[in-house]
Amino acid sequence: MRRTVFNEDHEAFRETIRDFIASEVVPVYDQWLEAGQAPRDFYYKLGELGVFGIEVPEEYGGAGETSFKFQAVITEECARAGVSFGGSGVHTGLCLPYLLAYATDEQKKRWLPDFVSGTAMYAIAMTEPGTGSDLAGMKTTAKRSEDGGHYVLNGAKTFITGGVHADRVIVCARTAPPTPEDRRAGISLFVVDTKSEGYAVGRKLEKLGLKTSDTAELSFTDVKVPAEDLLGEEGKGFSYLGQNLPQERLAIAVGAYAQAAAAVGFAKEYVRDRTVFGKTVSSFQNTKFQLADCQSDVDACQAVVDRALDAHDAGELTAADAASAKLFCTETAGRVIDKCLQLHGGYGYMMEYPIARLYADNRVNRIYGGTSEVMRSIVAKSMGL
Repeated sequence: MRRTVFNEDHEAFRETIRDFIASEVVPVYDQWLEAGQAPRDFYYKLGELGVFGIEVPEEYGGAGETSFKFQAVITEECARAGVSFGGSGVHTGLCLPYLLAYATDEQKKRWLPDFVSGTAMYAIAMTEPGTGSDLAGMKTTAKRSEDGGHYVLNGAKTFITGGVHADRVIVCARTAPPTPEDRRAGISLFVVDTKSEGYAVGRKLEKLGLKTSDTAELSFTDVKVPAEDLLGEEGKGFSYLGQNLPQERLAIAVGAYAQAAAAVGFAKEYVRDRTVFGKTVSSFQNTKFQLADCQSDVDACQAVVDRALDAHDAGELTAADAASAKLFCTETAGRVIDKCLQLHGGYGYMMEYPIARLYADNRVNRIYGGTSEVMRSIVAKSMGL
């Protein structure tokens, strides 16, 4: 069926991204995998290409677009080529919405030009050791100085994507203890300069997948954060975090759909070329039926994603809508990619094949941004259950 979610501008952008991936990423991607991260200067190239400024207002050096669909195009093209842009997705997909929504004009003038150019890469630090998805249980504190000029930050964070290369990190910390009535009270957001004394990057974590995305542990020991680097109002951090979750979950749904579609493409190519018992693997009925089932699942994911993208651009994507899209697409993609790997036989288990990397990369989709179990709870609540 003809896809209508993207217009001519989106498709022109797709061609630009596809050419960029072919020339700047594919030839060196194996080196990135071996290093365990994309090189820092790659982010300057993304800045020069304009990727980081798509949704940034023109007055701060961006293009001023409001459609999230450009980010969806990037996600689809990376999956299609079997590559990623490292930790840059957090820079634009997770951090930028907070800066646009809650930064003052003065803060935007200070932060956004370097954000757009890639001179300053951003990460966001929410999760702490031992707390997982329970953000209300965070222990990191930020105590205001007596003169009110700065906050003193102490604590630790883990699973911070982009944490190795980050120049600034949006850190969630307690400026007041929780109340008996509300465990979520007293959380604030700070935009922390990673060059600050007492700020430390711990281990670069070794993950099952997403090998080119730098993920780290962070620690803060009496880090002085200027009061002017408080993001939004003190004590409202938890509500801010919740407001960006629909877009974050939509992005994960888009990624899962794109990975499933890519898996079918990789499997089709492989079974047409691979010969067993004197016949191509594609000639067996089981292969045809398996791929037919996979294509039907991909078509269903595409319909869900496209509807959600339109709803998001119209400002109508609800938390339950996003949870449903993420749940369906991530669970479906897991099944599709598993079937496509099976069709590769033993070669599907070899990391030199993109299907193996895709299998590992996809698994986290059912965990981060809220687990599938959390998504089911959200959807069930929206049903009145």
